[in-house]
Amino acid sequence: MRPYDVVFEQALTRADPERIHHAAFRAIRAAGPLTRRAVRVPGAPVHAMGLRFPHPLGLAAGFDKNAVGIDGLAALGFGHVEVGTVTGEAQPGNPRPRLFRLTADRAIVNRMGFNNDGAEVVARRLTAWRDAHHERSRRAARRNGFATSPGAPPPILGVNIGKTKVVPEEEAARDYEKSAGLLAPHADYLVVNVSSPNTPGLRDLQAVEKLEPLLAAVRRRADEVRPHDRVPLLVKIAPDLSDDDVLAVADLAVASGLDGIIATNTTISRDGLASSADTVEATGAGGLSGRPLTHRSEAVVRMLRDRVGPDLTLIGVGGVTTLDDARRRLAAGADLLQAYTAFVYEGPLWPRRIVRGLAADA
Repeated sequence: MRPYDVVFEQALTRADPERIHHAAFRAIRAAGPLTRRAVRVPGAPVHAMGLRFPHPLGLAAGFDKNAVGIDGLAALGFGHVEVGTVTGEAQPGNPRPRLFRLTADRAIVNRMGFNNDGAEVVARRLTAWRDAHHERSRRAARRNGFATSPGAPPPILGVNIGKTKVVPEEEAARDYEKSAGLLAPHADYLVVNVSSPNTPGLRDLQAVEKLEPLLAAVRRRADEVRPHDRVPLLVKIAPDLSDDDVLAVADLAVASGLDGIIATNTTISRDGLASSADTVEATGAGGLSGRPLTHRSEAVVRMLRDRVGPDLTLIGVGGVTTLDDARRRLAAGADLLQAYTAFVYEGPLWPRRIVRGLAADA
């Protein structure tokens, strides 16, 4: 048994998951100045959406909702970090407790409800983050006697945006537009999240007749604030869509010139779990992530790739835990991978293990 497994089973499982998350994230951020210069884990670069990713594995949205620990997370081995979900207005999220573990299933149930500081605050934070990277690069250049310095580039940054809870569905486009206007200037790619089960009515926006004008509005606003530097736009979908609805989103993505699809978000299903019925019932409502999503998320990626062809970028997320999971998701058609729950269960060395294993296959 690995040291992290002992700590997880003997200590972490006995404390409130949300409190442990915040404590662990504080430790990651505190180590940022030390890990910033860490040797990057070797990996096979991936070219997608006009961007060069150092390797396929990234951190999914949800861990760093407020863009406060990007560098520390990247130093652990993630090639890209997706912050958010960020909403147009700041909101506290749902009442606690709202985060639960199903350890027998290596799964997490959350009903966080897009708790975040809001698009204006996150935009200011990202401005400061970019400025800090530029300043470090200038200082390195002066030390080395060069006009410019390649330095350690910042990780590829995705920004995931969602709907503010109090905004009615008929005004959703305006809310997404606000976030896009504030955050697109700072993002390497932008994600429209319409698939969380924890904001009432949000998943209804996955219907093509509602999704098409929403994506068009976000695209227009992003182009207005970045007229000479087009930011890639993706949509994140749920595993609970029917196969026909998955294919409809695929067709919409191609027809509308979307840059990619992230498949998949959490599920509301509780089928086939190893945890006892009483344990599952005690967790209550929310989105389930982790190992139980492996097969459905892989199937959705395969279905999407067969439908959209080779050019649209697909990011596979949901139940990617082992090296074999990662290989299978890439073989199914994913260009990039993301994870969150496996990071919690497997520990801080997990990203590097996966990346090194994939690099050995290349």
